Amino acid sequence: MSESVEATTETSIEVVDESAAAESVNSVSDERKKAPKSVAKLEEEGDIAADYLEALLDIADLDGDIDIDVENGRASLAIVGGKLAHLVGSNGEVLDALQELTRLAVQTSSGDRSRLMLDIENFRANRRKELTALAKKLGDEAKSSGKEIKLDPMNAFERKIIHDTIQDMGLTSESEGEDPRRFVVIFPS
Repeated sequence: MSESVEATTETSIEVVDESAAAESVNSVSDERKKAPKSVAKLEEEGDIAADYLEALLDIADLDGDIDIDVENGRASLAIVGGKLAHLVGSNGEVLDALQELTRLAVQTSSGDRSRLMLDIENFRANRRKELTALAKKLGDEAKSSGKEIKLDPMNAFERKIIHDTIQDMGLTSESEGEDPRRFVVIFPS
């Protein structure tokens, strides 16, 4: 009878130890996700991404210069020069796809998830200016009319610009719907 009690006690201890170990692993991985990457690590991501993009440009027989920077806690790459508009595509769809492929290449090489941003021929920079102006105009309209305003569907990059601008105006906004039809709603107060 005492053997049975000992076995039960050992099993209970093992289960508790496994649970504690799992919690410890989850805690460490959560900290890794939240910890900001060092500038050196982001520059390394930029270098990996640039190598990948240079290889793609060579395969496609396209000319372009790749600029690497670190902005807002992420690697930022810009391809300029040559005839690259077709790499942006309609409404930036090809650019979005290239950015995702580049992120996956960096993740495969480094083992870490990448949040890098890719811009081609200043498409994103110009789009940011347009969306900031639109958000200010619609934020003012929401304030003066007292009514919420629903925008057309946008990708995550575009929605973030709207949200940031609206927040800077002291208003609130939220995203609704599901991709690819997700849109921003601006509230008057």
